[in-house]
Amino acid sequence: MSSIGSLRRTERAPLSAVFTRDGVATAIAALLFTVIIVSFRPFQPAGAELTGDGGDIVNQLGFGSLGVVSIFSLMAFAEPRVVRSLLSPSWLLMLGFFMFSVVMATDPSSAMRAASFTLIGILTMATILVLPRDAEAFSSVIIFTACVVMGLSYVGLFVFPNEALHTVNSTEPEHAGLWRGVFTHKNIAGPIMACFSFAGLYLFRRGRRKAGIVIFCAAMIFMFHTGSKTTAGLVPFSILIVMFPSLMGMRLGTPILFALAIIGTAVGTLGIVFLPPVKHLAAVYFPDLTYTGRTTLWEFAGSMLAKKPWTGYGYESFWGTPLLLNQDQPFDRPWDIRTIVHGHDGYLDIAVLMGISALCVAVYTFLIAPLRDYMRIPLRKENIYLGDFFMMVVLFTALNAFLESFFFHRGDPVWLFFVLGVLGLRQVSLRPIAVREPSR
Repeated sequence: MSSIGSLRRTERAPLSAVFTRDGVATAIAALLFTVIIVSFRPFQPAGAELTGDGGDIVNQLGFGSLGVVSIFSLMAFAEPRVVRSLLSPSWLLMLGFFMFSVVMATDPSSAMRAASFTLIGILTMATILVLPRDAEAFSSVIIFTACVVMGLSYVGLFVFPNEALHTVNSTEPEHAGLWRGVFTHKNIAGPIMACFSFAGLYLFRRGRRKAGIVIFCAAMIFMFHTGSKTTAGLVPFSILIVMFPSLMGMRLGTPILFALAIIGTAVGTLGIVFLPPVKHLAAVYFPDLTYTGRTTLWEFAGSMLAKKPWTGYGYESFWGTPLLLNQDQPFDRPWDIRTIVHGHDGYLDIAVLMGISALCVAVYTFLIAPLRDYMRIPLRKENIYLGDFFMMVVLFTALNAFLESFFFHRGDPVWLFFVLGVLGLRQVSLRPIAVREPSR
């Protein structure tokens, strides 16, 4: 939201308001958000992914266009000081490590092509945040995007059932019957619907009650049909951690609970592999706890990280590369590491690709800085509501990253929502959000 202060209460805006400068900016933000979440190849199992050599012309043209539109919109509609405020030193340092990992890649030119999509995705999410004039405009952006994404996903269940559903003929027949909508996998569809459920709560709290209820219910129904137990458990957990302290007048409780949740999850996942006391306890009391074989991947990634702890292996230069294809596969290993596309833990993957130093910067940028921003949010209704929404998104995706890997993953919708949450918390902490009577 690019403006501050209070606006007069108005009646429902006429249709002509859409063609004003502010209306055009809001429309651009809505289109950018919708297009980048849906992707340029919806209803295709490999739709959002580039080919190995970066030669997918549809994605090249599509993301290139997003970049051009985003830059033009920032120059034409956004306030320069608001744009500059999103460029925190920690983000610049994190992007520096990211670009260094591109240089260190086994194929720098291919890695740079893939990295360009990641950078365009970050730029697009920043543009979506700064273009809307106020909270009401941002609400319109969310409503439009949620309706299109969920509408297409629901329609796809009937029109494109073989693409919108996992089937017995897919690469993972064990997921047959589970919903994925426009997305490539249920593990993407579930988290995205979770984020839209948070958006529904935000809309309901700030007065867009009908839209909020519809979006929340539709998102939750779809999320449950993706079959993701982790997502289903994290959604109420994230809502409770953010909403309960705020409703009790103890906003300090949210960062404390956030930190405890992150630490507890880290110990309960990576800790059972890398912390000897925890590993011993897990072996005694939970001998079958492997997170569907993920512990095997983490052990292997940790052993490989020990060989290059400070620089990592470079962006796009570890999972799915000849380095692993030439590895021996023990007969008793649950997963074949030669065919795995990522390590199923975003934090460990940052260390493997960029080094331990980059992981330390990521922990600050992605986890500590958002907590600081949350505590600095002005005690104004619109700022609190929007800040709570962004905090739910950050908490949910940050916890989900312990079992999935999406950080810096090109146009991954979960990564894009995470970026929206982190940058959004910074924005709402720096200035009051403009107030306008919502149209119902």
